[in-house]
Amino acid sequence: MTDRKQVAVSPSLTERLRVWTRPTRERWSAIFRLLPRAGAGVIIAAVLLNLLIGVLPMVFIIWTGRVLGDLPAVAGGAPDAWRTVVLSLAIAVAAFVFQQMLVPFQSALGEVVIRRVDGFCAGRLGRAALAEAPIAVLERPDISGLLGEARGGYDRVLPTPGDAVAGALALIARYSQLAGAVVLVGIVLSVPAALLIGATALIVRYGQRGSLGRFGALWVSLLASRQRVMYLRSFGTSTKVAKEMRMFGLLDWYQRRHRTDAHAYLDPLWSGRRRILLRPFLAYAAVALVGGAIVLYWLAGAAASGTLTLTQLGIAIQGVLIPIRFGVFFPESDVQTQYGMQAYQALTTFERTAAEGRANVAGDLPLPAGPVGRIRFDDVAFRYSEAGSAVLDGVSCTLPAGRSTAIVGLNGAGKTTLVKLLARLYDPTSGAITVDGVDLRQYSTRDWQQRLAVIFQDFVHYELDAAANIGLGAADHLDDREGLLAAARRAGAEQVIAALPHGLDTILSRQYAGGTDLSGGQWQRVALARALFAVRHGASVLVLDEPTAQLDVRAEVEFYDRFLELTRGLTTVIISHRFSTVRRADQIIVLDGGRVTEQGSHDELMAAGGQYAELFRLQARRFSDDDEPLVEVIA
Repeated sequence: MTDRKQVAVSPSLTERLRVWTRPTRERWSAIFRLLPRAGAGVIIAAVLLNLLIGVLPMVFIIWTGRVLGDLPAVAGGAPDAWRTVVLSLAIAVAAFVFQQMLVPFQSALGEVVIRRVDGFCAGRLGRAALAEAPIAVLERPDISGLLGEARGGYDRVLPTPGDAVAGALALIARYSQLAGAVVLVGIVLSVPAALLIGATALIVRYGQRGSLGRFGALWVSLLASRQRVMYLRSFGTSTKVAKEMRMFGLLDWYQRRHRTDAHAYLDPLWSGRRRILLRPFLAYAAVALVGGAIVLYWLAGAAASGTLTLTQLGIAIQGVLIPIRFGVFFPESDVQTQYGMQAYQALTTFERTAAEGRANVAGDLPLPAGPVGRIRFDDVAFRYSEAGSAVLDGVSCTLPAGRSTAIVGLNGAGKTTLVKLLARLYDPTSGAITVDGVDLRQYSTRDWQQRLAVIFQDFVHYELDAAANIGLGAADHLDDREGLLAAARRAGAEQVIAALPHGLDTILSRQYAGGTDLSGGQWQRVALARALFAVRHGASVLVLDEPTAQLDVRAEVEFYDRFLELTRGLTTVIISHRFSTVRRADQIIVLDGGRVTEQGSHDELMAAGGQYAELFRLQARRFSDDDEPLVEVIA
């Protein structure tokens, strides 16, 4: 009966132990895989330094024991006994001082390890997020949270992978000190006593780290409520909301909401911490008390029987105290090794997801040299998710090489999605986009994107100098100052640059000393210059995705007219929801409900009297003066 119970229970216990220890094994395995990134020389130096820091206390213990053992001889007037005491004391003090002098170097080497490991990991994160992961992957809600967790680690908001590796190296000093103390106890007292005190130290240490791990799991489980609190904290100190906070008198509401959300996060955290840390602490403290008491009783008995000299007694007492104190929290390593790998785990998960997404879209056919030829959308359909509705449904149209095409439609017609497909940020759900008859998916995504210069509706305002804001259209040519000025001149931004305090070297942000900001129209000219700089260095298709949505209709017409004049002879695509601004395009395509409903020149579409003509007149009349059609005002 007993055997059956053992057979039934043992696998369950084994499985639970395996599941419990798996995260720990995986975490330490990842730490050791990252260790070489610190560099062989730094690792060797750190290992030797930590060993020395761990061993020097044993030197102190041995020689202070010698001092204690020689004191009776000094008291008895033995010749030269005091010289022996002074020499022993000097060695002990030297060991202590030397160890204290080495501790700052431990921190310094740890910082080198942190910077190198984190630099390697941050480089991987940047490469995966900015170059390797398809946009479809980046826009997934689960990936957004994963990126936030990874980025939070490398921003030093939380312990980083570098902290974890440096913390693991710092444990060498702690465990070498424990090993030295156990050896000393074994030599001067007995091996069983040494094994008992060593086992007691490791049990208490295991309990300490286990409690920390369980508390970490609780902390992770409260991520959503913690994010709400962090948002409210940043919200309450943001200059962007300061005006509304005052105008609507939101302070009392803010304080109540912050208090409610803070308690929703902190109450379960506090109760969980008491449950996880208090009882285990008491249990493991009892283990330490019992184990320490037995060994101290053993030591007292040996001392009382006269089997220990004063030197041995001094060494044994100090040696026993080190393992008893071993279960305490290690500030240089415990939090770091427990939580420092969370950002790395988020990084590796993101990399795997990015690689899976990239495998589904990557082509390797090189693009032919020279300008891009005719682009054809052939019965293209697209939906953002399998369960979602179709955003584009059977779109067929041609973008002639060297001509301008305007794609117009009301909000939600699918215009921006079409641009995303053209830029290969996504691939069609069905149908194909071809370039001179070759499916775009067969080409290298990076090669294709280098042929495009796209100005999105929410184009980036880089908090960098004006040169970078233009030159990032072709980042490998930022030193082409003449080209930067030429692009600015073609985009009508020459006067904008000339008016800046330091010209192209002016930071375009008021967040920096000597920096300045631009108006909306000025930023649009800078963005257009960025696209034209890309054309100067190899791009042959220009795409404007409603970058002028915040302008009034007359300013928008002027902008597009200038753009079409500047880019005559290039393949250009203009996206707009205002029908009255793109009449000079060579070809106009009307999208409605994800389908092409009309296409032709402005005159052809007006003569057809369809949706384009109706909406053109409606929008033109809306923005006219004295009820005169806008087309007549701006003609």
